[in-house]
Amino acid sequence: MGFLHLFASHVAFFSLFLSSLVFLHGAAADQAEALRTYIVQLHPRGSTGGGDATSSDHDWHLAFLIKSVPSSVEQDDKRQRKPSSRLLYSYHTVFDGFAARLTVGEAAALRALQGVASVREDRRVELHTTYSYRFLGLNVCPTGAWARARYGRGVVVGVLDTGVWPESPSFDDRGMPPVPDRWRGVCETGERFNATNCNRKLVGARFYSKGHRANYPTDPSDAAARAREYASPRDAHGHGTHTASTAAGSAVAGASVLGAGAGEARGVSPGAHVAAYKVCWFNGCFSSDILAGMDDAVRDGVDVLSLSLGGFPIPLFEDSIAIGSFRATVRGVSVVSAAGNNGPEPSSVANEAPWMLTVGAATLDRRFPAYVRLGNGRVLYGESMYPGKIDLKNGGKKALELFYAAGGSREAMYCMKGSLSAAEVAGKMVVCDRGITGRADKGQAVKEAGGAAMVLANSEINRQEDSVDVHVLPATLVGYQEAVELKNYISSTPRPVARIAFGGTRIGLARAPAVALFSARGPSVTSPSVLKPDVIAPGVNIIAAWPGSVGPSGLDGDARRSNFTVLSGTSMACPHVSGIAALVRSAHPSWSPAMVRSAIMTTADVTDRQGKPITDGDGGDRADAFAMGAGHVNPALAVDPGLVYDIEPADYVTHLCTLGYTQREVFKITHSAVNCSELLHENPGFTLNYPSIAVAFKDGGGETSAVLRRTVTNVGAPNSTYTARVAAPPGIKVTVAPTTLAFAEFGEKKSFQVRVDASAAAGKDSAEGYLVWKQQSAGQGRRRTVRSPIAVTWPVE
Repeated sequence: MGFLHLFASHVAFFSLFLSSLVFLHGAAADQAEALRTYIVQLHPRGSTGGGDATSSDHDWHLAFLIKSVPSSVEQDDKRQRKPSSRLLYSYHTVFDGFAARLTVGEAAALRALQGVASVREDRRVELHTTYSYRFLGLNVCPTGAWARARYGRGVVVGVLDTGVWPESPSFDDRGMPPVPDRWRGVCETGERFNATNCNRKLVGARFYSKGHRANYPTDPSDAAARAREYASPRDAHGHGTHTASTAAGSAVAGASVLGAGAGEARGVSPGAHVAAYKVCWFNGCFSSDILAGMDDAVRDGVDVLSLSLGGFPIPLFEDSIAIGSFRATVRGVSVVSAAGNNGPEPSSVANEAPWMLTVGAATLDRRFPAYVRLGNGRVLYGESMYPGKIDLKNGGKKALELFYAAGGSREAMYCMKGSLSAAEVAGKMVVCDRGITGRADKGQAVKEAGGAAMVLANSEINRQEDSVDVHVLPATLVGYQEAVELKNYISSTPRPVARIAFGGTRIGLARAPAVALFSARGPSVTSPSVLKPDVIAPGVNIIAAWPGSVGPSGLDGDARRSNFTVLSGTSMACPHVSGIAALVRSAHPSWSPAMVRSAIMTTADVTDRQGKPITDGDGGDRADAFAMGAGHVNPALAVDPGLVYDIEPADYVTHLCTLGYTQREVFKITHSAVNCSELLHENPGFTLNYPSIAVAFKDGGGETSAVLRRTVTNVGAPNSTYTARVAAPPGIKVTVAPTTLAFAEFGEKKSFQVRVDASAAAGKDSAEGYLVWKQQSAGQGRRRTVRSPIAVTWPVE
């Protein structure tokens, strides 16, 4: 979902323009002296460079600033320049250090101080259901996953996002258990938010705006957005309310989006508690605020952290989310993150750290058909969630003349705001190309120009992708194939006409799940020996809670109100898995984050609801492991996986050494001083005990075989025996030894080796297969299957 920007008055802009002319000559110097936000990482206490063992963290951090910030400044500038006013955050839990406002020179001076590990500029990242819980197989059956996992009771899911709308019925606490005694969170008060907004469901709420304010102190681009923002945990955008309710929303009967998609809404873990950490604002989410939110969340006592945000792949030692999540994992918190919406481009997956559970997006079998009936009798399939009754003037029973700005301006073809001529589009059905601006924004532009209806046409890059919107006028989205036929029809007749026929909500019309086109893909750039994303989950056309101050389209001019709306993205897939993680944690409170992730991955489905292989997009080719990871989540199986792959925090450190990271780079991530040479000498042939198996051979020569060691822990019945079955990637030989694992006791560990020989696989970019451990007998119970995808790549260096 997009973020809005602020604008300044004409007077302020004119003054700024004159000032820029006067000081143009000194622009370079002014830029160097401008204050920017930096995140400073420190070595552990005891290192020289500021503070002492008895000083508070705040004083210790301030001591470093005092050393780097000049004391001789102009009198008028003292308030902004003195060190105490520069300190934005002191981090204590997931990160050792602070965030501060510095000039480029001061940052360089701070970087040179003894005791400082790194200084990096703040980074902005983006925010990457009435039915989805049923699609996942969750129901009130007394022997089902919800019952076995106690509906997630006792678990706290922390959501880092745009905040929360506490009055939503999805956060009603009727039937909720008491707040856990161990919980240390607070309900932070602020604008339109007080302590009574929290309850047994919403157990905590905080907000973090210092990084946002420092980077956008007087952003002039959109006053409406700033006016709508709340200086409190209250959600002004909807994204955070939507994700929080998806993960752990209470049951709400009769939920719908203005009548569409009606049903009972429930979060994946409806018995779990929610804590909201507002770190995202109208112009994005800044690393300094995200780290502060993670710091408090872990200290408050969350069990699961849900992060539907991120950017593009960057080295782990430069990624604040990866760094903060490592410390969270060490403290026993499961961190679930969105893979990003930059698909289908290869190696576009974000949040690649192996200690995080990275989630891609998949479709549901629910559709909202809205057909385009052309004047020549052809009917084109489309989808829309436009609610309400369609009258004769608004594209219903009466055919409307079609308009498409072919040969006109690019802006008009994309239906950008102010680009359409009222004389040309008034009363007509306007065809708008998808791209550049938001889908719902195009409908608003058509409506403002006097258009009566809209057909949103996918481009070739969008293919048949069908994310729907709650449009402000009758509208439908058609796939690329339909868009080509529609435009050919328009150009073939002097007066093309059409009407839209809305078909309501239909379930079971399409094969599902399928990987969403926009879902980011692997292989991982920063860690090719770990397969990412880990899994896929429902992320297309997800209905969940929505703020009472925002229309269901998300547009400022939308005066309609609904407690629910529909969104698509890996941002929506992520909280589904956060909810599943909460169920697993509730069923198995002593499990480590790695065990929780393993249970979710090794029980994932690789076939759709028709029993056919999951496809890459609707009607596309078979999805590969780089698109869907281990497969589509199956919570009913995840709470009882049979075997799990566990990972100790120290193993992640060794893994980072295998990536060739320097001692300094490893320290930036783990806060551990290690000698990689010694560590690798002590652990020859080390491979991370990950549930999936990924091997990256050098392109153009070098090693053509690898031996990977794995260890599984029996979390099922004692006296269990599992047998290996391997489907080797084409042209590659895979052997497993031993091929049988016999467990006498619960909690017993067994190790095995996987040998991958790719000497005969010349000229390939990638190949994949799988390894399955199949339980031989389970008495009267289910025979468990523990599946690991095998992915082999030849990355080009």
